Amino acid sequence: MNDLAFPVPLWVWAAVTVGICVMLAVDLIAHRDNHVIGFKEAAIWSSVWIAIGLGFGLILLAWQGGEVSSTYYAGYLIEKALSIDNVFVFALVFSFFAVPDAYQHKILFWGVLGALAARLVFIFVGAELLQVFFWTAYLFGAFLIWTGWKMAVSKDEEVHPDRNLIVRLVKKLIPTDPKFHGDKFFIRINGKRIATLLFVALVAIEATDLIFAIDSVAAVLAITTNTFLVWTANAFAVLGLRSLYFCLAGLLRRFAYLHYGLAVLLAFAGVKLILSETPVGKLPIPLTLGVIAATITVSIAWSLIATRGQNGSGTGERPAATGTSGDGMADQPPTTPTHPDAASRGTHAKDSP
Repeated sequence: MNDLAFPVPLWVWAAVTVGICVMLAVDLIAHRDNHVIGFKEAAIWSSVWIAIGLGFGLILLAWQGGEVSSTYYAGYLIEKALSIDNVFVFALVFSFFAVPDAYQHKILFWGVLGALAARLVFIFVGAELLQVFFWTAYLFGAFLIWTGWKMAVSKDEEVHPDRNLIVRLVKKLIPTDPKFHGDKFFIRINGKRIATLLFVALVAIEATDLIFAIDSVAAVLAITTNTFLVWTANAFAVLGLRSLYFCLAGLLRRFAYLHYGLAVLLAFAGVKLILSETPVGKLPIPLTLGVIAATITVSIAWSLIATRGQNGSGTGERPAATGTSGDGMADQPPTTPTHPDAASRGTHAKDSP
């Protein structure tokens, strides 16, 4: 599979990795206390992360030129759009486990770390497969088209994170206390290390994100198989995921038709990947950027116009907990808000890790 190739010195990889670690540390220090993150604070941090992601594209422009920079921006945009899909499912998981608002940011911080690690593995494995075995482009492309179709046609349905295979496995292997104990993931009872319900919620977040990682990495690999560009596009999009959640949590009901746009993007990425191994070849980056930008703009505008007059709350507001049961779930879990987009991704989360 022919693609952009430019030398990336080891020190550049190291510098980017260190920079990402520093930004994660800054984010952790800024939110080290268990306070409820409001819209204003989340909006400010979201702006900071978006500015950093866009700024990195300017660095690439100065370093490697317009084609490399445009390719990065195409990957960043599609990753940022798909990250909104993550927000829907995060809201569902937090609602299901009735996670207190003050502790949600801690779960999301460790969730972001896990998301970065999973994506790094998938990026190198996926890029290597596409480079060595041309026919994997057809497999990845078909997977993206199928995922897009499923996202577009799935009906509303409740999502039950406790049915996730990894969550069930962890609860079998690790003794679990069915309650929250502040912001602790583990406590000691009679000298025995016990996982709290907060840890179970973290496992649910990480398990569902594995599916997001596969979808999102496959989508950006359809744009480029250059591992440096794929990694940086993913990393800078995911870094702002925690702030994005708190920024959009109360507005999720307003994005009623965004899932159609995301479905189009996934299907487009799949077609693009398949065409790259045909006489047609890779579609031009300007065309790709235009399709991504237009699809995101139209789907968001359609959603906001169709839902104008609504207060936008619902999915982002966590219903009150009603107590816990012996298996670590709420006795009567809050009614899980549904969304066509979240339902389709949630179907994956229920049936696979």
